[in-house]
Amino acid sequence: MSHLFCFGLGYCAAELSRRLLKQGWTISGTTSHADKMSALEAQGFAPFLFDGTAAPAGIADALKSATHILLSIPPDDEGDPALRQFGEAIAASSSIRWIGYFSTVGVYGDANGDWVDETTEPNPGTIRGQRRLKAELGWEDLAKKSDKSLIIYRLPGIYGPGRSAIDQLRAGTARRIFKPGQFTNRIHVADIATAVEASMHLAAGTHIFNITDDLPAPPQDVIEYGAELLGVACPPATDPSDEALSPATRSFYIENKKVSNARMKSELGVQLAYPTYFEGLRAIAALTS
Repeated sequence: MSHLFCFGLGYCAAELSRRLLKQGWTISGTTSHADKMSALEAQGFAPFLFDGTAAPAGIADALKSATHILLSIPPDDEGDPALRQFGEAIAASSSIRWIGYFSTVGVYGDANGDWVDETTEPNPGTIRGQRRLKAELGWEDLAKKSDKSLIIYRLPGIYGPGRSAIDQLRAGTARRIFKPGQFTNRIHVADIATAVEASMHLAAGTHIFNITDDLPAPPQDVIEYGAELLGVACPPATDPSDEALSPATRSFYIENKKVSNARMKSELGVQLAYPTYFEGLRAIAALTS
């Protein structure tokens, strides 16, 4: 029996988990919000509360039957919470043979708008990227010592139903941020799940994939296309230094790069359902119309 345990049963992990549940998998995982427990249970998952500060016995027991681990909790200033609290148990487990880690393309740092791929030397320029790279290396060390398969998924901006330019425009919260020469990268949540599924057979060792779509694009273009689909006025252009933007949002514009997905396609055979934001936003607009 295949059993996926997700550290962080959030937006992306739940998308994958719903697919696997239909295939007969057992799904369990963590949330840091007590008010989300019942909704996760209603989907057929076995949820556990975990805030990263302790190692609850219930999680330790669940890990004893897990065959696959998916990590989607962001690291904090002390490192990766799951690695810190459960790394030894995961490494020692004879049933766990596969570990997936949701990282970020932010580990590459700034490329001045040029292309990067998995052979590009990581050089994160933000604290968020530096923490992710440290976590990658920690899990890589664990996988190597315990002879497990580790898949590192370097993700760009994630969108999908409920989290897209379409939703922001409908809610009146969309920002059309303009910076000359800026490229951003993105991936639909459904295509993340497809890529993870395609990599769950990989043998022991570390495997790194950029999970992104085919079209790096200026961020304002995405908002403009969403407004066109909805037939609404496009928000006025604003600068990334606008103090009305959150520090996290502003930090995304410090670095500029185009991320290649060639390895994902060639080695995993992934065919994207939403190869660009045009297909992705059209589908979301149709879903919510």
